[in-house]
Amino acid sequence: MGRAEARKAQQQRSARRAPRGRATGKGRAGKRTGIRRFFTWKTILGTFFGMILLGVAALVGLYFYVDPPDPNAEAIQQSNVYKYADGSIMARDGKTNREIVGIDKIPKEVQTAFIAIENKSFYSDRGVDFLGVARGLVKTATGQGKAGGSTITQQYVKNFYLTQDQTPTRKLKELVISLKVDQRMEKDEILAGYLNTSYFGRGAYGIQAASQAYYGVNSDKLTLEQGAYLAALLQAPSDYDWATAGPIGKKLVMIRFNGVLDNMVEMGALDKAKRDTLHFQEPIKPKAAPGLEGQKGYLKQAADAELRRQTGMKAAELQAGGWEITLNIDPKKQKALEDAVEAELESKLDRKERAVDASVQAGATSVDPKTGAIVAMYGGTGLSDHWASNALRTDFQPGSTFKPVVLASALENGSKTQDGKPITPNTLYDGTSKRPVVGSKIPFNPQNQDNRNFGNPMITVQEATDFSVNSVYAQMIVDVKPENTKKTALQLGMKDRDGWPEDKPAMSLGTMSANTVEMAGVYATFDAHGKKITPSIIKSATHHEREFKPVEAVGGQAISRETADTVTKVLTGVVNDEGGSGNKVKSSAYEAAGKTGTTESNVAGWFTGYTPELVTVVAIFGEEPGTAKQVTLTGTAGGGRAGGSSFPAGIWKAYTLAALKGVKTGEFDLSEANMGPTMAPPRTASPSSSASQVSPSPSGSQTSPSPDPSKVTPDPSKSTGKPGPDPSKSTGKPDPTKSPSPQFPPPFNP
Repeated sequence: MGRAEARKAQQQRSARRAPRGRATGKGRAGKRTGIRRFFTWKTILGTFFGMILLGVAALVGLYFYVDPPDPNAEAIQQSNVYKYADGSIMARDGKTNREIVGIDKIPKEVQTAFIAIENKSFYSDRGVDFLGVARGLVKTATGQGKAGGSTITQQYVKNFYLTQDQTPTRKLKELVISLKVDQRMEKDEILAGYLNTSYFGRGAYGIQAASQAYYGVNSDKLTLEQGAYLAALLQAPSDYDWATAGPIGKKLVMIRFNGVLDNMVEMGALDKAKRDTLHFQEPIKPKAAPGLEGQKGYLKQAADAELRRQTGMKAAELQAGGWEITLNIDPKKQKALEDAVEAELESKLDRKERAVDASVQAGATSVDPKTGAIVAMYGGTGLSDHWASNALRTDFQPGSTFKPVVLASALENGSKTQDGKPITPNTLYDGTSKRPVVGSKIPFNPQNQDNRNFGNPMITVQEATDFSVNSVYAQMIVDVKPENTKKTALQLGMKDRDGWPEDKPAMSLGTMSANTVEMAGVYATFDAHGKKITPSIIKSATHHEREFKPVEAVGGQAISRETADTVTKVLTGVVNDEGGSGNKVKSSAYEAAGKTGTTESNVAGWFTGYTPELVTVVAIFGEEPGTAKQVTLTGTAGGGRAGGSSFPAGIWKAYTLAALKGVKTGEFDLSEANMGPTMAPPRTASPSSSASQVSPSPSGSQTSPSPDPSKVTPDPSKSTGKPGPDPSKSTGKPDPTKSPSPQFPPPFNP
């Protein structure tokens, strides 16, 4: 072979080798290296399709292996048993309020309303929404929320055969059983089963019971508007019940109500012109179930709410029964509270003939400060008259019962006045009505009750608390800073709800929302020397399948003992000092501390008081009958202004005397109370109805005012600096230095 031919042959051999090496990216030996030997497109696709086949095989196996079980415990209801603290039975509840009706007893358009909002493809699907199940399983498995996406068939299966637990295992069972149920039953049978097993709230299981509970008619008489509301309600009965829902709940249920009708138009089941004529029909008021009359229904409401909060149960799960619930309610104290409300309020009202009396609602909570146990509670005149418990309602403000929280925050934070003086009970403030606060970006100049001035112009914090002087506490919260006060309030147990005026000095007047249980917790924390007390109505709760973790009623230090004892010392002055707004409850039978509260326009009146043995909050609210509109209490029982030192204080005293009868009462141990240095006595003057008589101090506080010897010659050993009568002026009004009348507060008491 010539040299040219040899070179040509070599080039051909090289050309054949090169493409193979370049195309594969392999090493010199042409072999794969590293992890790429194991992961190729072929192996990845093979694994993916293999898993799908295994999943399908598993589903097929489950399909043949799993049969619909017997109906679950929620389909065969038990009773819940509620007991008082002494073990005696208070009530039984949970016996199923259900009447099974055939599909022919449910109007066709009402049937369609449920389908429109729950499962528009109901008549065409196979009983399962695979995409919805997949989304639900992923959410549940990854902790992103509870599974959803169920068809009507799946919901019927869950209600009738399975539990409400949201787990991947239960969801798979639901899927398989739903496929079988869809094959074995007619669609109308499934729909009827779903409508007869669903929980609608108000203790009503099934469409027939719901029709009676919400509209007082049988299911075959339901209109489309009524059916659309029941269909909308089904997602969250306790939140969407029009009688008890808040603004957000009502907004959400109306969105769903309109969604029902709009979906029916989209499905071609409702003419658009007719849809435009349809409007929401408000349901009737709830009625108490037999055996839950009087206060029992309210006590059950409170216990159920706490049980659900602690376990995460839905209402339907609780209604399935099987619980034995022992309440902390002491039957003797409960009766004493009911008797006190009857004697001090209800017996004086004429609800039929006097319009203002018809609007009066009362609520109360009584707590043992050593254990946090709610030993008595008053929710209203009865579930048939007023469904929602007045003890738990949060749509009214606590008013001046919030002022001790401002003082506690000042003490806890070591706050100082505008001129740098520490705030203590003996610190002096300007008590001029409508005095503009100093140091706030937000202007505020609150009027004292009846536009009265106090102190001419300086008074101590103790006196400002005794007489509940708005102008003093408005300046104090600016000195403390509203955000610090809010932090203290939350530490004491108040809730951070929407609308809390956290950056405004008006917060000092209690302009947030609260209920009697929260305020009882705040004052019980003062009583317990600063240890956080969280009131609890449940003593124990047992169930053969579930566990209940009780509320930690007594916690660690929410505020220091010195702060708590000092606040209590100040509040004993509200009760004991002559002319103090809480003087009406003073008694030789016990030592008490407390604070009155009356909200703007007199729509609510509060008295929150405590002894070493008992903390009790009593409130009255003005609520227009049949609506949630807040109305004034002025004129109650034919009298004048009905503030905290009127009916609430009267109820508190009558109850406390009865509840502590035979009990060896003690005195407060206030060993760490710190009232601060005693200031020179201020010039005294009566509360004046003219706010222009005194020029406000530029800082709002001072530590050593100079008495004017030409006007007053005080005896420093006796003077307390409290406002006294001015003999040079006669207003013709009651003397505010005297104890309040038995029924109504002194006119200057906020």
